Amino acid sequence: MILAGDVGGTKVHLALYGFVGGRLTLVRDQKFPSSEFAALDQVVKAFLGQRSDTAPGIPPVIPEEITAACFGCPGPVRDGRLKLTNLPWVLDERELEQSLGIQHIFLINDLEANGYGIPELAPDQVMTLLQGDPSGVGHRGLIAAGTGLGEALLIWDAKTQRHRPLPSEGGHCDFAARTDQEVALLQYLRRTLNGRVSFERVVSGIGIKNIYAFLRDDQRMEEPVWLRERMQQEDPNAVIGQCGEDGSSPICAEALRIFASAYGAEAGNLALKVLATGGVYLGGGIAPRILKTLEGGEFARGFLDKGRLSPLLGSIPVRVILEDSCALLGAAAYAEARAAEISGRSERSHS
Repeated sequence: MILAGDVGGTKVHLALYGFVGGRLTLVRDQKFPSSEFAALDQVVKAFLGQRSDTAPGIPPVIPEEITAACFGCPGPVRDGRLKLTNLPWVLDERELEQSLGIQHIFLINDLEANGYGIPELAPDQVMTLLQGDPSGVGHRGLIAAGTGLGEALLIWDAKTQRHRPLPSEGGHCDFAARTDQEVALLQYLRRTLNGRVSFERVVSGIGIKNIYAFLRDDQRMEEPVWLRERMQQEDPNAVIGQCGEDGSSPICAEALRIFASAYGAEAGNLALKVLATGGVYLGGGIAPRILKTLEGGEFARGFLDKGRLSPLLGSIPVRVILEDSCALLGAAAYAEARAAEISGRSERSHS
C-alpha cells in the first residue's frame, strides 16, 4: 500500500492506495482538522488506527504494509525538510520515517503533488474552461486558489513524453492592479495590511474575504442584515460563494467578479512565464465551487488581457480540476515512483 497526504493550513487529507491494473485504487481516506494536532505524525497515527482515542473501530495498519508515503505540503521543501506556510509545523522526512516506522517517506510541495496527480485523473474529473488549442503540446501552468494561492510549472520532457512538476512560490509575488477599481483595492489592502500586497491576498480564500471587506468598507456597497448575520454564523467564504453564484447578493456577486478577474490575470501571467502551450490548470478548492462566475467572462477577460501577446493566450487551453483528491493521487504516484527507484521494484507495474 501507498500512504498519501495533502497537508493544508485548514485540514490534513490522508489516504491509502493500492494498484489495480497499474492504476491507483483508493483503499480508504479521511480528513482531519489541522488545528487539533500538534504534529503531522500524530495525524497519521490517528488515521492508521494507532490511536484508539481518535480512530475507534478502525483496524490498525501495520507500518510494514506501507511501501512508501508522500505528503504534499504548502511551502518550499529543502533537503527533505520544511516549515509549513500556514501551519506552525516543521516537518522532516527522516524524523517522520523514524516516528512512523515507514521506510520511504517523501515531502514535496503541495502544488508539485497536484502536478503529479493530473495524469492520474479521469476525463470527467477535469472541465475545460477556455478551449484554446486542445492539440497544443508543451509546458503547462498550474495555479490553485484555496486557503492560499499555489503555483507550479509543469515542464514538458519530449524524451519521456511526460510533464515534470516544478514547485513555485509565485502566489506570493506582488499583486498587479490593472483597473481603477483594482488600484483602489490595492490601496485599501496596503492600508489594512500595513504594506506589501501579494497576489495571495486577492486570489485565495483570504482574498475573497479581503475583496468583500473592500467593497463593504471602502466602496460602501450595502451589506444587508441577513447577510451580515450569515457571515457571522457561517464560513464567510462559503456564504460569499453561494450568494454570489445564485445572485441573491450584489456585494457577493461583485466580490466574486473581482476575484475571477484577478484569478484570470494571474493565470495569464503564469502562462506567459512558462509559455504554457500545453495549457493551464486551475486547482484548489475554490474554482469548482464558482464555475458559474468563472464561465461568466471576467476570468477570460483577465486571462486574455495581455496586449500584443493576447493572441498567444487565446491559443492556450484552461482547464479546471474538479477532483479534490488530485494532490493525494499525485503524492501517491510520486511515492511509488521514488520508492521503485530506490528499491528496484515497482508496485504499480506488478499490480
